[in-house]
Amino acid sequence: MSGAETAGTQIESKADLVEFIASGAKPKANWRIGTEHEKFGFRLDDLSPLPYDGPQGIRAMLEGMQRFGWKPIEDGGHVIALEMDGQSVTLEPGGQFELSGGILRTLHETCAEVNTHLDQVRTVAEELGVGFLGLGFQPKWRLDQIPMMPKGRYKIMRDYMPKRGKGGLEMMFRSCTVQVNLDFGSEADMIKKFRVGLALQPVATALFANSPFVEGKPSGFLSKRSEVWLDTDPDRTGMLPFAFEQGFGYEAYVDWALDVPMYFVYRDGKYIDASGQSFRDFMAGRLPALPGEIPNTADWINHLTTMFPEARIKKWIEMRGADGGPWRRLCALPALWVGLLYDQGALDAAWDLCKDWTAEERQTLRDQVPVTALATPFRGGTLRDVAEQVLKIASAGLKSRAENDLFGEDESHFLNALHDTVARGMTPADDMLALYHGRWAGNIDKAFTDFAY
Repeated sequence: MSGAETAGTQIESKADLVEFIASGAKPKANWRIGTEHEKFGFRLDDLSPLPYDGPQGIRAMLEGMQRFGWKPIEDGGHVIALEMDGQSVTLEPGGQFELSGGILRTLHETCAEVNTHLDQVRTVAEELGVGFLGLGFQPKWRLDQIPMMPKGRYKIMRDYMPKRGKGGLEMMFRSCTVQVNLDFGSEADMIKKFRVGLALQPVATALFANSPFVEGKPSGFLSKRSEVWLDTDPDRTGMLPFAFEQGFGYEAYVDWALDVPMYFVYRDGKYIDASGQSFRDFMAGRLPALPGEIPNTADWINHLTTMFPEARIKKWIEMRGADGGPWRRLCALPALWVGLLYDQGALDAAWDLCKDWTAEERQTLRDQVPVTALATPFRGGTLRDVAEQVLKIASAGLKSRAENDLFGEDESHFLNALHDTVARGMTPADDMLALYHGRWAGNIDKAFTDFAY
């Protein structure tokens, strides 16, 4: 959840909204990689989540990070984000610390960015007596124990979310993800990439399943984060079956987004509550929150950020199905999707793999994968079998890209952690559960040492 856009040109018609998305298409030579990842902060002395204020708070982290050249961004007098060289550090509602990375050409650059960021975070955190944890769901603390960050949009969302599902607040305050943003070359290219991204998102969820605990005990889910999304808000989440129908394209996505109820409008540095209201009414000058006004492109961008399907379109495609995780897996997630989508042969093979899956099969995978991950049954086998094929395709795609580092190594080695997961049939969540029932002796506090960055 990034900050609000503040300026833009006036929107005259739906065609302007379609053109906004279409303008993201670019030639293959200009395709880039943008990675985002979130993490939980905690105090080392009592493992409690970080408040915004105080000597061990989020604000102190943001102030400490500025020594590395980060510039502060304020909301209502509070520093709530940092920016530098096309990167930003932002806050999720419960203080989850997020890096929205720069627009980079290769996975080698992506992983270097991740390493630099985590080194900086660790440097400041050690001085403050705090740590950061890479899991998909807060493993210890209750929802009412998580502080809310002082960003105007989060109060609006907090008040609206419970009206649409039981999981919205859990998603906001107790979950963490890693995702990647990728380009498309044309409408046809977007369609194929988007369909592959949606269909194979449960595979990514299984490979990165890393949230088996709730309030100190096993939850019965390998990805509690993924399960929470199933009951967050049906208007703006899910597998988007219409994306697989004939005629899907930019306009069909815009039509869907227009029918998703709004959260807010951002004006003069303030968030105006428009929760449940219609962007179509906004375009007609009939928005109750701002009667007589019509939207600009910044309003449309802000509205698009409130869509939360398994894959999402803006001027690029976002892959959203993975749990946050340990350091090396933050590079594996972009590697998976770059390998599948940025080489034509790999993209064609990935589409061939999933193009005959039915809407019911795709949804069944989505519903079951939070519980059984790689062991989820599918077409006479398991999702582990599908994941093995997916990794072969992704690895071939990365090798075909032939983007070598200074040592002559291509990008495919970033998939090694995932190859190990499939070979063993053990997700990170399975490994943590084994520790919980073994060496940890049922003490979830051990996760804050064994899995801290």
